[in-house]
Amino acid sequence: MEDLYPPIHVRAEGMLDVGDGHRIYCQEAGNPGGKPVVVLHGGPGSGISSMARRHFDPEAYRIILFDQRGAGRSTPHIGTPDVDLSANTLWHLVADMEKLRERLNLDQWQLFGGSWGATLALAYAETHPSRVSEIILRGVFTVRRGELDWIYNGGAANLFPREWEAFLAPIPEDRRDDPLSAYRELVYHPDRAIRERAAIAWSTWEGAIVCLRPDPAFHNQYASPDFAVTFARLALHYFCHGAWLEEGQLIREAGKLAGIPGVIVQGRYDAVCPPATAYELHRAWPDSKLELVEAAGHAVTDPGMLAAIREATDSFRPI
Repeated sequence: MEDLYPPIHVRAEGMLDVGDGHRIYCQEAGNPGGKPVVVLHGGPGSGISSMARRHFDPEAYRIILFDQRGAGRSTPHIGTPDVDLSANTLWHLVADMEKLRERLNLDQWQLFGGSWGATLALAYAETHPSRVSEIILRGVFTVRRGELDWIYNGGAANLFPREWEAFLAPIPEDRRDDPLSAYRELVYHPDRAIRERAAIAWSTWEGAIVCLRPDPAFHNQYASPDFAVTFARLALHYFCHGAWLEEGQLIREAGKLAGIPGVIVQGRYDAVCPPATAYELHRAWPDSKLELVEAAGHAVTDPGMLAAIREATDSFRPI
């Protein structure tokens, strides 16, 4: 993939105690004296991706990644029996980012996030704007009711009817008017076979619609039980609570980002997070630049996405 920088090794890693019984796994790569950027993974629940380190010039950037609460190598993991989720909310994640920034003794850092990572980036930046140098977002998602309905209540089904039928299959017919609440019960069902089947169906629905063209690699990743259970449980925990946001809050408060330059990279045919949200954010955030990638959907590997992302990260690279 010529639009990615070459693979780089993790230079430092460790666990950060963020309180509430949670410890988050963190890693660094690139130049320890370079411009700091924190990479916010999607999902919620996807965890750190090694590819994410390759969006940045390793000679210019100090690349910081962490697994959000419940995901990846952070503890307690969402798959832990009877895990307590009361201290796993969007605002806990925002606070975790501040603890990490302070631990690293950084005055400011660049934010990079796609999909759910864009949600977290916006929440953090609107809470701590003075700590943000720039923002790069991909596939913008703000957890509004209409965005959730598009994905999980029949909107995208108009484009993927066969896949939608498979998504509905684990839900009893009398519960299909509210797939989110039905799935939340199923993925925490005491019967392991039932909860795994539900988690895989939930996860493979997104895997089916994430790319502009079907990609077996995405299907295999999303259908893996270990990935699917984490992905489904954390997503449903957050989405059934509206991510602890007021309706429309992130776009309504985008004026707080004034003075922070940013780039929004958005696939024209994104079936997970349609471009309307990115466009609304762009209009509300005065210092943003919107890059619509014409031949792309939601996946970072769709045609043109990697090139647009590299152009964005290079645009903020120190001279």
